[in-house]
Amino acid sequence: MTTKLKAGDAAPNFSGKTTDGSTISLKDYKGKKLVVYFYPMDDTPGCTKQACSLRDFNKDIASKGAEILGVSTQDEASHRKFAEKYRLNFPLLADTDQSVGKAFGVIGGGGLLAAAKSFAGLADRVTFVIDEKGKIAHVLDKPDVEHHAEEVLKLL
Repeated sequence: MTTKLKAGDAAPNFSGKTTDGSTISLKDYKGKKLVVYFYPMDDTPGCTKQACSLRDFNKDIASKGAEILGVSTQDEASHRKFAEKYRLNFPLLADTDQSVGKAFGVIGGGGLLAAAKSFAGLADRVTFVIDEKGKIAHVLDKPDVEHHAEEVLKLL
Protein backbone atom coordinates (compact mmCIF):
# COMPACT_ATOMS: atom_id res chain seq x y z
CA MET A 1 0.00 0.00 0.00
CA THR A 2 1.28 3.47 -0.85
CA THR A 3 1.37 6.32 1.64
CA LYS A 4 0.79 9.87 0.49
CA LEU A 5 3.63 12.18 1.33
CA LYS A 6 3.10 14.98 3.82
CA ALA A 7 4.67 18.33 4.66
CA GLY A 8 8.22 17.87 5.91
CA ASP A 9 8.87 14.72 3.86
CA ALA A 10 11.62 14.72 1.27
CA ALA A 11 10.19 14.85 -2.23
CA PRO A 12 10.97 11.64 -4.08
CA ASN A 13 13.33 11.86 -6.99
CA PHE A 14 11.46 11.32 -10.24
CA SER A 15 12.06 11.54 -13.92
CA GLY A 16 9.87 11.38 -16.95
CA LYS A 17 9.06 12.75 -20.38
CA THR A 18 7.21 16.02 -20.71
CA THR A 19 4.96 17.61 -23.27
CA ASP A 20 7.87 18.58 -25.53
CA GLY A 21 9.51 15.15 -25.31
CA SER A 22 12.33 16.20 -22.98
CA THR A 23 13.19 14.20 -19.88
CA ILE A 24 13.08 16.07 -16.57
CA SER A 25 13.69 15.10 -12.97
CA LEU A 26 13.43 16.62 -9.52
CA LYS A 27 17.10 17.62 -9.63
CA ASP A 28 16.30 19.99 -12.53
CA TYR A 29 14.41 22.12 -10.00
CA LYS A 30 17.12 22.20 -7.32
CA GLY A 31 17.20 25.61 -5.65
CA LYS A 32 13.69 26.48 -6.88
CA LYS A 33 10.21 25.98 -5.52
CA LEU A 34 8.15 23.50 -7.49
CA VAL A 35 4.39 23.10 -7.62
CA VAL A 36 3.71 19.48 -8.63
CA TYR A 37 0.07 18.90 -9.26
CA PHE A 38 -1.35 15.47 -9.97
CA TYR A 39 -4.60 15.27 -11.91
CA PRO A 40 -6.68 12.35 -13.16
CA MET A 41 -6.98 12.92 -16.92
CA ASP A 42 -6.24 15.34 -19.75
CA ASP A 43 -9.06 17.40 -21.26
CA THR A 44 -11.75 16.60 -18.70
CA PRO A 45 -13.82 19.43 -17.14
CA GLY A 46 -12.20 19.57 -13.68
CA CYS A 47 -8.68 18.97 -14.95
CA THR A 48 -9.10 21.64 -17.61
CA LYS A 49 -10.32 24.22 -15.07
CA GLN A 50 -7.39 23.40 -12.80
CA ALA A 51 -4.80 23.62 -15.59
CA CYS A 52 -6.24 26.89 -16.92
CA SER A 53 -6.24 28.42 -13.44
CA LEU A 54 -2.54 27.63 -13.11
CA ARG A 55 -1.87 28.85 -16.66
CA ASP A 56 -3.57 32.18 -15.99
CA PHE A 57 -1.53 32.78 -12.81
CA ASN A 58 1.76 31.24 -13.94
CA LYS A 59 3.53 34.63 -14.03
CA ASP A 60 2.40 35.34 -10.45
CA ILE A 61 3.57 31.92 -9.32
CA ALA A 62 6.91 32.42 -11.11
CA SER A 63 7.30 35.81 -9.41
CA LYS A 64 7.27 33.89 -6.10
CA GLY A 65 10.19 31.76 -7.36
CA ALA A 66 8.15 28.68 -8.24
CA GLU A 67 7.65 26.58 -11.33
CA ILE A 68 4.66 24.38 -12.16
CA LEU A 69 4.65 20.75 -13.26
CA GLY A 70 1.45 18.87 -14.05
CA VAL A 71 1.50 15.07 -13.79
CA SER A 72 -0.97 12.46 -14.98
CA THR A 73 -0.75 8.99 -16.47
CA GLN A 74 -1.64 9.86 -20.06
CA ASP A 75 1.13 9.72 -22.66
CA GLU A 76 3.11 12.57 -24.23
CA ALA A 77 0.80 12.81 -27.25
CA SER A 78 -2.26 13.27 -25.03
CA HIS A 79 -0.44 15.87 -22.93
CA ARG A 80 0.77 17.72 -26.03
CA LYS A 81 -2.78 17.90 -27.43
CA PHE A 82 -4.16 19.09 -24.07
CA ALA A 83 -1.39 21.69 -23.64
CA GLU A 84 -1.83 23.03 -27.18
CA LYS A 85 -5.62 23.16 -26.97
CA TYR A 86 -5.55 25.25 -23.76
CA ARG A 87 -2.21 27.03 -24.39
CA LEU A 88 -0.72 25.70 -21.17
CA ASN A 89 2.51 27.52 -20.32
CA PHE A 90 4.11 24.85 -18.13
CA PRO A 91 5.17 21.25 -18.75
CA LEU A 92 3.06 18.15 -18.22
CA LEU A 93 4.85 14.96 -17.24
CA ALA A 94 3.66 11.68 -18.76
CA ASP A 95 3.59 9.20 -15.86
CA THR A 96 2.55 6.27 -18.04
CA ASP A 97 4.09 3.67 -15.73
CA GLN A 98 2.55 5.36 -12.64
CA SER A 99 5.95 5.44 -10.92
CA VAL A 100 5.82 9.16 -10.08
CA GLY A 101 2.26 8.97 -8.75
CA LYS A 102 3.10 5.93 -6.66
CA ALA A 103 6.25 7.61 -5.29
CA PHE A 104 4.13 10.57 -4.13
CA GLY A 105 1.38 8.25 -2.85
CA VAL A 106 -1.37 9.54 -5.13
CA ILE A 107 -1.92 6.25 -6.99
CA GLY A 108 -2.88 3.17 -5.05
CA GLY A 109 -3.65 3.06 -1.38
CA GLY A 110 -6.37 1.31 0.57
CA GLY A 111 -10.01 0.93 -0.25
CA LEU A 112 -12.08 -0.07 -3.25
CA LEU A 113 -12.14 3.39 -4.85
CA ALA A 114 -8.34 3.69 -4.67
CA ALA A 115 -7.95 0.22 -6.17
CA ALA A 116 -10.40 1.01 -8.99
CA LYS A 117 -8.70 4.32 -9.77
CA SER A 118 -5.28 2.65 -9.70
CA PHE A 119 -6.50 -0.10 -12.02
CA ALA A 120 -7.85 2.56 -14.40
CA GLY A 121 -4.52 4.38 -14.18
CA LEU A 122 -5.90 7.53 -12.56
CA ALA A 123 -4.08 9.59 -9.96
CA ASP A 124 -5.79 11.42 -7.13
CA ARG A 125 -6.07 15.20 -7.54
CA VAL A 126 -3.36 16.38 -5.13
CA THR A 127 -0.86 19.25 -5.27
CA PHE A 128 2.52 19.31 -3.58
CA VAL A 129 4.54 22.47 -3.05
CA ILE A 130 8.20 21.51 -2.85
CA ASP A 131 10.68 23.99 -1.38
CA GLU A 132 14.13 24.91 -2.68
CA LYS A 133 15.74 22.14 -0.63
CA GLY A 134 13.56 19.37 -2.06
CA LYS A 135 11.25 19.07 0.97
CA ILE A 136 7.49 19.06 0.72
CA ALA A 137 6.33 22.35 2.20
CA HIS A 138 2.57 22.00 1.61
CA VAL A 139 0.03 19.46 0.39
CA LEU A 140 -3.35 20.41 -1.08
CA ASP A 141 -5.51 17.29 -0.84
CA LYS A 142 -8.70 18.76 -2.22
CA PRO A 143 -7.82 21.66 -4.51
CA ASP A 144 -10.53 24.00 -5.73
CA VAL A 145 -10.02 23.45 -9.47
CA GLU A 146 -11.38 26.85 -10.54
CA HIS A 147 -9.28 28.78 -8.01
CA HIS A 148 -6.32 26.45 -7.66
CA ALA A 149 -3.69 29.02 -8.59
CA GLU A 150 -4.93 31.38 -5.89
CA GLU A 151 -4.67 28.54 -3.35
CA VAL A 152 -1.10 27.87 -4.47
CA LEU A 153 -0.13 31.56 -4.35
CA LYS A 154 -1.25 31.79 -0.71
CA LEU A 155 1.20 28.99 0.14
CA LEU A 156 4.21 30.43 -1.68
